Order: sequence, then structure tokens, then C-alpha cells
Amino acid sequence: MQMKLFIPELLANAEAGFWFPAQGSTVAENVDSVYFFILWVCTFFFVLIVGLMLLFMVKYRYRPGVEAENTATHNLTLELSWSVIPTLLTIVMFWVGFTSYLDMRTPPAASYQIDVVAKKWVWAFKYPNGWIESELHIPLDENVTLTMASDDVIHSLWIPAFRTKMDVVPGRYTQEWFKAIAPPVPEGEESVEYPLEYPLMCSEYCGTKHSEMVTKVVVHETRGDFDKWLQAAADIHKNKNPIEAGEYFYKSRGCIQCHSLDGSIIKGPSFKGLFGSERTFADGTTRIADANYITQSILEPQSQVVANFPPVMPTFKGQLKDEDIRAIIAFIRAQK
Repeated sequence: MQMKLFIPELLANAEAGFWFPAQGSTVAENVDSVYFFILWVCTFFFVLIVGLMLLFMVKYRYRPGVEAENTATHNLTLELSWSVIPTLLTIVMFWVGFTSYLDMRTPPAASYQIDVVAKKWVWAFKYPNGWIESELHIPLDENVTLTMASDDVIHSLWIPAFRTKMDVVPGRYTQEWFKAIAPPVPEGEESVEYPLEYPLMCSEYCGTKHSEMVTKVVVHETRGDFDKWLQAAADIHKNKNPIEAGEYFYKSRGCIQCHSLDGSIIKGPSFKGLFGSERTFADGTTRIADANYITQSILEPQSQVVANFPPVMPTFKGQLKDEDIRAIIAFIRAQK
């Protein structure tokens, strides 16, 4: 259900004016068309009404010695004009906006499916092969559908260049879709360099680190390039030793947002010197931070909340394999 408006090419091109980033998706084309249509209709009537108001203020201003003239108080043609024309324009605005909205909210049947989990304060993108990444990787010129859920509060996935934004709500699934398109060739360049990168962020206030819930969309030029990246990324335990793999999960799963490596306190205990130390919990019990303790903290974080720290850590059950957790343990053990 694609709906395009007939507007000047200057307003519909991939640059989208000076106030928007270059259009990065087919969805962006529709959104910008509707936006500029409404903008220029409103601009025209603003100039017309304010211009006539200023003209009448000068022409019919009060002047000493000039008596006011009796004028007609009713003009049917004029009254119908300023009632019917705005009404018709409003109907057109509603129609083009509504049809574009339906298109944005109706994912194509044939599209690449990626699951998204949002949690304070990180994004997790799960691909069909089970690999989870903190960045969204997609192929160019292919429909992609995101099926999204939240582990805690309401988030909102926003990609400005794609003109897509959708709330991610706990207890239910929401979707958004898009097809990435090639941007215009930069001035002075012969071609566009791939992969392309666009910012992706949360646009719904979700807590103290809302502004840091930022990652990126990486667009690969061909499906083959995308498949090669996905295969290489999924073999992380073959490409890295356990400590390096653990560092990857530390950064990509959001651990870095709450657990420092230098002893400083953020939201949770620092990983520096954590392994083998005695932990005191909010209920007064104690335990040595060994491999079992770390595993339980990852899978059931609310079962053993360390004293003087808020119970804000989400569970990673179902998101990390045993091999992933072993890598994280090796990484934490290395933080002496």
C-alpha cells in the first residue's frame, strides 16, 4: 500500500532538506512526503492569513476625521471558501497520513525476521541462527521486520535516518519494518562506501541512563556480505579465547553500563577483584563469588542482591549459552 505525493522533487529527494538526515529506507520516502506536504500547505496559509491581516491593519487603520463605513456583514461565497477548502485539505492530509501509517505498520509477508529485546539500558538483536548482537545488522534492499519486547520498562526503538519509531512494551510484542536503500553518493566521491552505519536510539525515557541507550544500524551492501558477517560473528568462541569472548559479552550485553573494571561503583559491583571475594547480600547472608555464584547472578539476579545495591539487573536466561557464561566467568576472573 505505497502512497507517494506529487510534490517538487527538491522536497522529495534523499537529502530531505537540511533538517533531516539523508533518507535511509523506503519508509523514509513516504514519511518525508507527508511531512513536506503538510508543511507547505501550512506555510502557504500562514503567509496568506498573516499577509492579509497586516494589509487590513494598514488599510483599515483608524485615522482622525475618517468615519467608519457600513459594510456587508455576510458573504456566503467567502464563508464557504474558508470553510470548504481547509476541510478538503484536512481530509487529504488525513488520507495520505493514514495510508502511510498503515503501510509502516503492516510488515510485508516476505521479510527477514529479527527479534529485539530491550532492557535497561541496552539493545539485543537476535538473528534466526540464534546469534545475539548489540548492533542491528541488515542487508541492503531487503525487507526487514523487527519483533520487539521489553524485559523491564517501556522503551522506543528509533532510527532517525529510516524515519521509523515504535514503542517496545513489557508484556507484549510490537513490530516495525523497513527496507534500507542506498543513499546518494557524497559530493566528490564516486560511490558509497559499505557497510553503512546509522544511529539507533531509545526515544522513550527509561531511567537514569536513557541517553546512553544508543547503538547503530549496520547496512551491508549485499545479502552475501550480510551472511558472511553473521557466520563470522556467530563463531566468536572459535575466533577468540575465553577472556576475549567474555569481554565481547561484557560490552555487547550491557554489563559495561553497570559494572566497572577499575573498582569504581556505577549501578552494580565492580568486576575488579570480584572473583573469589566474599559477597554480602541484602538479607545479611554471605557467599564466595565463584563460578556458580556468577552463573546464578546472570540467570537469576534477583535471588542474591548484593547489599547496598538496587535490584535492577535483568535476567539473561535464554539469551546466553553455557559457553557464553563460561567466557564471562573467565573474563571476570581475569579482572584482578
